[in-house]
Amino acid sequence: MLALARFLGIGFIVLTVIYVALSLWSRSVRRRKLELAWDEAQGPGPRDRFVEEGLKEYDHSLRRKLILGVYILPLCLIALITYLTNFY
Repeated sequence: MLALARFLGIGFIVLTVIYVALSLWSRSVRRRKLELAWDEAQGPGPRDRFVEEGLKEYDHSLRRKLILGVYILPLCLIALITYLTNFY
């Protein structure tokens, strides 16, 4: 049982690093796309405000929430494997 707790603790730390890296990468890609969209259209208002408003929309988007799958999928697989090896 202690080995499983240690494994889950280390796994949580690794998943957190992956989550932070993936979040930062995704946000930078979105920022770049917003900047390019403003450059092409010479968009409404100042560029910085346009980008910040776009990033606020991104913060509430489905894509942002799907990144949480970094935690959910591996933990569900570990729980399933643990259940199947112990009870079947």
